[in-house]
Amino acid sequence: MQLSRPFSGNARRRTVAVWVVACALVATLSVSCKSFVNASPNLRWWLFANFGADQLCPEMLKRGAPLKLNPNGNTIGRFYPSSCRHELNQQAQTITVYFGGNGLAWTPIAGRVGFSASAAVEYRMDFYLGDEADYIWARTNRIVQGPDFQVGSVENKVVDWATRTPVGYLANTFGSQIVSSHLTEGFTVVRTEVGDEFTLGHLAPPQRPQKPFDTSATERYVFMNETTEVQVNQIDMLGPFEVAKNSQSLYLRLRSSGPPIDVLVYYRGVGDLWRSGLMLGAPLAPPTQPPIASFTLQPGAEIQQRFKLPVGQYYVVLDNSSAVGTTNPPWNPLSTVGANAAAVSYTAELGED
Repeated sequence: MQLSRPFSGNARRRTVAVWVVACALVATLSVSCKSFVNASPNLRWWLFANFGADQLCPEMLKRGAPLKLNPNGNTIGRFYPSSCRHELNQQAQTITVYFGGNGLAWTPIAGRVGFSASAAVEYRMDFYLGDEADYIWARTNRIVQGPDFQVGSVENKVVDWATRTPVGYLANTFGSQIVSSHLTEGFTVVRTEVGDEFTLGHLAPPQRPQKPFDTSATERYVFMNETTEVQVNQIDMLGPFEVAKNSQSLYLRLRSSGPPIDVLVYYRGVGDLWRSGLMLGAPLAPPTQPPIASFTLQPGAEIQQRFKLPVGQYYVVLDNSSAVGTTNPPWNPLSTVGANAAAVSYTAELGED
């Protein structure tokens, strides 16, 4: 799962204030403040339990989590959490997160697959306060419940029929393996002043997640920095991304290979209704309202765009179909197995005007 911002800006400031006070208590010792916190597992748990735990669910619900068939592969779908709660076990120093939601993914032959999933995972949380970055780790302790994976729709009706027979057990098992493989790896969040970097598995300082773009020179907050595959007659809904202040703008940086595609910006409410219909099997068609902004992304050249948007949450939609935007992908008989896909590397950032 993508728990992308376990500590909000205010929570991080409160955390820093607490360990500064803790340092004052040991000022007579010849150790640095951060070293004192990093050397005390009990203090780190106390800080997380009091200032970080309550941020997990609100941040989880803010945007979708990318799904990949392997950790270093391109994104092939997204899971969008819609419910979340947590329980702390002070004695064991663990946190159990109960969550549920739905999503869309693409697979060869089956095409677009809509699904819902829920699970409960017990994590051991820890963090490290560094000079240039803080590291927050969630190491999976055990799977408490699920994952319960339900196929909502399958684009290829022959495969859809199979999911409603004993053969469908294989399809559901495959789907559950995708979800469970992401859960059991745990995650690392690298928090810096310019944003959070998320990756599955465990990274030790000073390691950083692999990203397609270098954003080290920017002062903007980085929402996402990844490569996604958009198959023919499919869309990918990036986000939702939150514009928190009127003085901020959404910045996109994109580079693609494959056919030209459309990039469209929608309000989150419009996108949520659109995505819910697709998850239940509705044919791909434009949503009920037109996009706020749109442009065509040509392959090869890198493009940068700035969107001045009102305070709110937004989806950025990548469209590789003839049903939504203005481009028309070329016909190819091998499209059902991945031909003519658009591989899009992008970064979405929030910055001051």
